[in-house]
Amino acid sequence: MPRPPHICTCGNIVPHGERCACQVARTRARNKRHDARRPSASTRGYGSKWRAARDAFLKINNRCAWPGCGAKATLVDHIIPHRGDMNLFWDRSNWQPLCTSCHSRHKQRQERRS
Repeated sequence: MPRPPHICTCGNIVPHGERCACQVARTRARNKRHDARRPSASTRGYGSKWRAARDAFLKINNRCAWPGCGAKATLVDHIIPHRGDMNLFWDRSNWQPLCTSCHSRHKQRQERRS
């Protein structure tokens, strides 16, 4: 049996499991404000030195470390989020190779919970 639609705060009736256009617009505006305040990638440490270290790491560790995946690794993930701590950022024992799918899905969900 299908679940009933819900009424958005703007008054629109929205099918179950979907988001109203006003909710999508609010989320995009909030993300845009956040991105405007966020420092650039190179300011956060992800410059040419990082890219060279990342490429060397992925050459040696070329498979996704997420349990049960084993796909080709395309990203270097910090196991413990460094949050600007450059010692933790450059600590190679804190790095793990991940595929884009596992990093976008599993790792992000894990970080949001903590």
